[in-house]
Amino acid sequence: MKTISGVVLLFFLELTCSLVFAADSDSAYTPLWLYKGGWELKVSDTKSGTTPDAISNVCGLIGKFFGCQQDVNGKLSSLIIFIPGDKPGHYYTQGVVPEGWATGRGELEIAGNLWTYHSKDTHNGKTTYYRTTNVFTGNDKIHFEVSESPDGEHWTVTKSGDETRTAS
Repeated sequence: MKTISGVVLLFFLELTCSLVFAADSDSAYTPLWLYKGGWELKVSDTKSGTTPDAISNVCGLIGKFFGCQQDVNGKLSSLIIFIPGDKPGHYYTQGVVPEGWATGRGELEIAGNLWTYHSKDTHNGKTTYYRTTNVFTGNDKIHFEVSESPDGEHWTVTKSGDETRTAS
């Protein structure tokens, strides 16, 4: 009887610890659920009459990882994986394209409604830094800017626009 009680208690403690860990992992991803659903993307400075892009994000939690598969205009674009970083609001990211190639580790910092992605790429000994900022207006609108820099300090905006939720 003592052994059965000990096993039940041990099982209960393991289950409780697992649930607490899962709740902590899930809560780290709470803001990322905003991406889930359908979005319409309009790039600034495009010709009048240009059809906006239709974006569909399928997001989910898989163990300790959170991922979003993104389709653009009905075509698979990429999978981005998010992993909590060393402090709240900080994530490591990894994109994977349909051909199976990983795009390289990036970082995401969330500070309220400002989300900033950072990454870099080195080609032929030259490093280029990339930054994408997303400014959320509520849960259904994002203004974005994509920038690049040769030194990580002086930025040139290469694209900007707005995304508006079309479906959750």
